[in-house]
Amino acid sequence: MAVRPLVYREADRQSDSSTTDYLYPIASSESSPAVTTLQVLKLYQANIYRRDEGPAAEKSTMLFPFYISGVSKKYGPYTSVFPIYGDIYERFWRDEYHYVLFPLYGRTVNKGTTTRNYLYPIFSLISGDHEWGFQCWPLYGQAEKDGVYRRRFALWPIFMQEERGLDTDNPTRKLMVLPFYAATDSPELTNRYYLWPFFGYANDRRNKVDETYYLWPFIMTARGERTVNRILPFYDEERGKETLKYWYLWPLYRHDEITSASFVEKNDRILYFLFTDKREQWPVDGKERRQMALWPLFTFDRDEHGIKNFAFLAPLEPIVSRPGIEQSWSPLWRIYVQRWNDAGDSAVSFLWNLYWHERRGHDLAYEFFPLLAYRSEADETDVRLLKGLVRYRVVHGKATLSFLWLPFGISWQKAAGTAAPVATETGGEP
Repeated sequence: MAVRPLVYREADRQSDSSTTDYLYPIASSESSPAVTTLQVLKLYQANIYRRDEGPAAEKSTMLFPFYISGVSKKYGPYTSVFPIYGDIYERFWRDEYHYVLFPLYGRTVNKGTTTRNYLYPIFSLISGDHEWGFQCWPLYGQAEKDGVYRRRFALWPIFMQEERGLDTDNPTRKLMVLPFYAATDSPELTNRYYLWPFFGYANDRRNKVDETYYLWPFIMTARGERTVNRILPFYDEERGKETLKYWYLWPLYRHDEITSASFVEKNDRILYFLFTDKREQWPVDGKERRQMALWPLFTFDRDEHGIKNFAFLAPLEPIVSRPGIEQSWSPLWRIYVQRWNDAGDSAVSFLWNLYWHERRGHDLAYEFFPLLAYRSEADETDVRLLKGLVRYRVVHGKATLSFLWLPFGISWQKAAGTAAPVATETGGEP
């Protein structure tokens, strides 16, 4: 059900589920036996999760960043009223958040590490199991965990020093004295920058690639399992084992390739989204798919089953290809739409069905609103003028002519072998 662009709703009675978009992408809701959700711009979210083991439901509500509430299986219920007071558990990449009159005081806990912030981000203290640290940003800060990491900075971001992964097979040491010198050393990588970003190099032993930078990221070369030749904005070529990417006169033209035994993809773009042409192939299955768009004029696609679609106009689809755009917005500006296959079946709509036709096998129907409508299928032919002001119909050899939308008219039996009028419509390229 759609009232475009205000509402678009899909429901599946078999699974008792539904999704609804409101002025996509402003708001949406979802309902199923397991969950009920509502969101507005991702800033307001209301969720109800129904447990499998009983009738109890878990609820969470968020009006980011001002109000957040929910239930954590480990810590129980929580509430945050920003910036006054809040407790948040197992959300936003941390186990715990606690704050009072933010940014005056805040505390986070993650994987056993507790960080206390005062006048965030200026002052902080770090504590944990064999772990400690402090900072007075941006003047000085340091932290370490025995056998795991050590780091410190001074006059951030001018001086930074870090050792991490000390408990792994790839301990990494970094030193930065910007803009004069930066270094990274580990068993897998050696990296150097001198007078960043003017010169640098990297020896990536894990991926077997040597890289050299001049005025990063504009001039670069790489040799090994991956090769790169880059002189931006004039030229950029990058080759991998199964990949190829190159630019000419960035961002004028770009080409991307993925080539393997089971899948091939080639993608050409001019001025990012002005013109795109994407081809996909599955050599083993013998299938292929193609998508093409010229902004803001048209989109064309052919799926793996050989079904083709052409649409004119397309002011958003080449830029943002999303199901929500297709469902809620595209029908409003599509002057011409055609769908067809190699068997000759086709469907066309022009000026929002001012003219339309559909053909399936030998069956054909078309209309030029409100003057003429024609339908022919099996043993039935129906022709209407002015939506039925004059109607001619043949059913199983019996012809009827009626006027003024009356349900009856002049009828007669057609002679054997007399064919009813037949209109033809081809299903070729648009």
